[in-house]
Amino acid sequence: MPDWSYKTLFRPVLFRLPSRVSRSFTLGAMGAISRIPGGSFIIRTLGHMELSPLLERELGERPLISPIGLSGRVDPNGAAQKALAQFGFGFTEIGPVTVRPVISSEPIRVDGREETLHYPNRFENEGLAAAAERVKRKEHKLPQYARLAPMPGSSPEAAIGELGEMMEAFGDAGAAGFCLDFASGGLAWDEVLAVCGQIPRLAEKTALPLLLYVPLTLPEERLRQLLDMPEASIWKGAVIGDDLPAAARSGAAEESDSFAAETGRLALAESIRKASFLRKRMGDRFVLIAGGGLHEPYQALQLLEAGADFLMLHSGLIFSGPGLPKRINEAIIYETVRREPPPPAIPFWRNWGWMCLLGIGMIVGGLLAWWIGETQVLLSYDLQFLGMTIPDIHHVNHHLLHFMSHDRITLAGTMISIGILYYQLARYGQRYGEHWAKTALTSSCVVGFSSFFLYLGYGYFDPLHALAAAVLLPMFILSMRRNADRPSREPVNLRNDKAWRLAMWGQLCFVALGIALAAGGLAIAGVGITNVFVKADLAFLGTTPEALDQANPRLIALIAHDRAGFGGALLCDAIAILIIALWGIGEGKRWLWWTLLIGGAPGFYGGLSVHYHIGYIDFMHLLPAFVAVFLYLAGLILLYPYMMKRKSAI
Repeated sequence: MPDWSYKTLFRPVLFRLPSRVSRSFTLGAMGAISRIPGGSFIIRTLGHMELSPLLERELGERPLISPIGLSGRVDPNGAAQKALAQFGFGFTEIGPVTVRPVISSEPIRVDGREETLHYPNRFENEGLAAAAERVKRKEHKLPQYARLAPMPGSSPEAAIGELGEMMEAFGDAGAAGFCLDFASGGLAWDEVLAVCGQIPRLAEKTALPLLLYVPLTLPEERLRQLLDMPEASIWKGAVIGDDLPAAARSGAAEESDSFAAETGRLALAESIRKASFLRKRMGDRFVLIAGGGLHEPYQALQLLEAGADFLMLHSGLIFSGPGLPKRINEAIIYETVRREPPPPAIPFWRNWGWMCLLGIGMIVGGLLAWWIGETQVLLSYDLQFLGMTIPDIHHVNHHLLHFMSHDRITLAGTMISIGILYYQLARYGQRYGEHWAKTALTSSCVVGFSSFFLYLGYGYFDPLHALAAAVLLPMFILSMRRNADRPSREPVNLRNDKAWRLAMWGQLCFVALGIALAAGGLAIAGVGITNVFVKADLAFLGTTPEALDQANPRLIALIAHDRAGFGGALLCDAIAILIIALWGIGEGKRWLWWTLLIGGAPGFYGGLSVHYHIGYIDFMHLLPAFVAVFLYLAGLILLYPYMMKRKSAI
């Protein structure tokens, strides 16, 4: 569920459902997808969550692939841990966990306007036994840190016993470390200090790092008191909470003594203050994890600037979307590389230049094919294969040459579109080591060259097509050599502004367009190697396959060659567009917006203009093309404010 589907389709529906139903449905669906064969691959593919080595960190001598963690309260029962682990996280939190389950049937209230979640009980969880078993199952490879809390209302002695019991259970289960939350469960302050004084005794039983949970509302003088205790040296670092007491905003007296809490955007300011205070107080070796109110990438940079080492996402995933960790990762990478000198340029002839030439070759070939389709339609070797002349073909069916022209011009327009996409992706993407651009080129080219074999089963070998493939294939092979990935140096999106929200709709349009074109390409290629004609084709021609076969047994083979070739080219084009839509669209990528505009125009113009020119205007036959044009134009319009920006600012 990437942002382009979550923000546009799913969130409006999910926010209208009861919150617990919405959460159960969403997490259950993601969990089910992740458990089917290839499900995790699908999730990674939709979001392109491949992580850069620049994001690697260490927490308690444990290597992490990203500094972003997943709050345990996003998925308290572990329904979708395997799926969520694919979203770009480096670690996950389990908890808060208490020795016995804490159950609440009251609704979780969601305030979309204020971007706030209201929990009836901040300690709601499934209990020690179920949570430890979940960690033991190891549904993913990310380190799991357990946030442990005494039962609400426990005495100091009971609290120490419960924490010790949970540390032992989670240590055996394979937890990477512990975050101890004993300052937010209702203990009096002197009791909190008493529990803290006993923590070293528990620490003797484990070699795993211990982190102090710091409630967001804990006054600085009390936090200073905790950190000044002799026992404070046992803390590897701290996790800054994200809860605000519900009564603090609602003013409801009946909630003042409960464990109801709110979390959301309003927690950010205090998270930044706490991070700044702790960093100044504890120095650089003290690990800080924060994330309260983190809903946009620029806020992540603010928290990191304030002193946080790691970030924990909670309410931001619900209100901004599941793409938030990826966007934050991209912002961190950009902030890293923009301060470094640019790497040496990749020479033209090493790889990307060959792909530029391949693109130019496709454009030239498409123009040549268009000219042929507009004039003589059939080449000499086509006529030699048929053993017929142009008048002979007219005698068989006066619409037949028009129909062949229609196939060849639509193929020509698609070839030109492919050539433009390849040239631009090579010049502005592959040239700078963009992983997504290279993936788009590789996937599209493999399909394109493979489609050459689609029509050979009918017994027609096109020498010009074969010559073009023989010339272009070495260019593709040369373009793939020494293709190391490089981190992007382009500015990234930092805010959930109007342009970004519109862009999610634009991205959805292009994803739908890519899928539609791929389906169309497969269908056309499938028809080309099987039935060759659809009903609308035969209605336009006013004939039957049997009649054509009787007139010349090789006619259908020639037409099948054109149809299968066009289907393969359309699929090749669709794959490039789909990968661009899924992975390439970004703020300020002006070159890519122009690529989509200029690259799509020849294909749509060729396909539609030739139908009207020859009079093949069956509405149902053209309806898919009209839908594709609508998606193309709507996508460009919606993406314009976002992709044509100069630069995102904090």
